[in-house]
This record gives sequence, C-alpha cells and structure tokens, in this order.
Amino acid sequence: MILVLMNAQTAYGGVINMDINGNAAETVEILVMLTVLTLLPSILIMMTAFTRIMIVLSFLKNAMGLQQTPPNQVLIGIAIFLTLFIMSPVINEINTEAYQPYKNEEITQQEFYERASGPIKVWMLKQTNNDELQMFVDMSNDQEISNAESVNDLPLTVIIPSFVTSELKRAFIIGFLLYIPFLIIDLIVSSVLMSMGMMMLPPIMISMPFKILLFVVVDGWSLLFKTLITTFNF
Repeated sequence: MILVLMNAQTAYGGVINMDINGNAAETVEILVMLTVLTLLPSILIMMTAFTRIMIVLSFLKNAMGLQQTPPNQVLIGIAIFLTLFIMSPVINEINTEAYQPYKNEEITQQEFYERASGPIKVWMLKQTNNDELQMFVDMSNDQEISNAESVNDLPLTVIIPSFVTSELKRAFIIGFLLYIPFLIIDLIVSSVLMSMGMMMLPPIMISMPFKILLFVVVDGWSLLFKTLITTFNF
C-alpha cells in the first residue's frame, strides 16, 4: 500500500537517497522500510481476522479426523478471502482516508501512517477483551500508557498483543464447541464396536463417514462461515 517511486540517486558522502512519493529517504530509512516489508505478511496476519479463522478451520479438520482433506493451501485460501470480506470496511476506510490522499501527494508519509493505523486500531479494540488489554497495559510499566485518557490513545505495541491474545482465546472456545458433536460420534461408535467385540477395528474408520454425513446434512460450511463472521464486532 506504500507507493514507492524508484528514483534512486547517489548523494554526497556515499549515502544513497531514494525519492518516496516526493520525500527523500536515506539509507537507514530504506533498510527499515525493507525490513518492515519483509515482515509485513506476518504483521498483517496478526492484525486481522485471519488468525481466528485459520485456527477454527484447523480445529474442524482435526475434529473430523481428516488428515489431508481439505489441503492446508485450501484452508489458507478460505481464511484469506473470509478475512478480506470481514475487513473490507476497514480496508475501504484506509484507502479513502489514507492511501488515496498519500497517492495524490496531499499528505506526508507520517500522516499516512497515522491515518492508516487509526481504522485498524479501532477495529482491533472492538475485538479485544478488556481483561487482556488491561493485562498488557499493567505489564508495560509505562506511566504514559497507564494514564492514557482512552483506549484509542494506547500504542499498537499494547493493542496488537492484546488483540492476538483475545483472538486465540475466542478461536479455542469455538474449536472446543466444534469438537463436541464429533466427539459424541466417536464415543458412540467406540461403544458399539466394543459391545460387538470388534475392538481391533479402528473406530475412526467407522466414525469418519458419519462425521462427514453430519457435517453435510447440517450444511456445515455455511453454518460455520456464518457463525465465524458473526463472532466479529463491526
């Protein structure tokens, strides 16, 4: 989302300058920018709905006893497009309020960062539990952070770990609820096999078709996606 004009020139003293949207950036700034761009996928994953969705899909796959189906690449693709659907209001706001003015050289690079971080910060705070947020505020040992007038004034270094912790908690709760019906099927199948004296037959071979049938009958994918989307606060 950062427009970089590749107009590099060599300055005096061997320092390389690059023109970034009309602003000169020195070597150190360029190195920092390249480092951030390298870590950008991981940063974006931790700041969006991707984490919760991917963990829930992994729980579903394990609960059904499916080893190779659907492939991980398919699950990642599903998680990415569901994330884009959920985050579309935030993306549109960032595009309108930050990227377009920056692209038209109406705001500086610093203003772009501030405007872009605002909507994502508000969205993350809506998904973050107060207990997790307060925990990281207390552990920061920073009076400026502790005395912040509102949660919107908290830095991303506090909001992001609080958000990730809340996402992991919610994802594991949803995963636990997903496990229950499939676990009941496993218990029933195991009990029937033991009563029939077929203890050498792996229960998973018998229970897996029933799990798949149950998931298809209740329209599991639509139900799962609808439930996942409604768990987010907009």
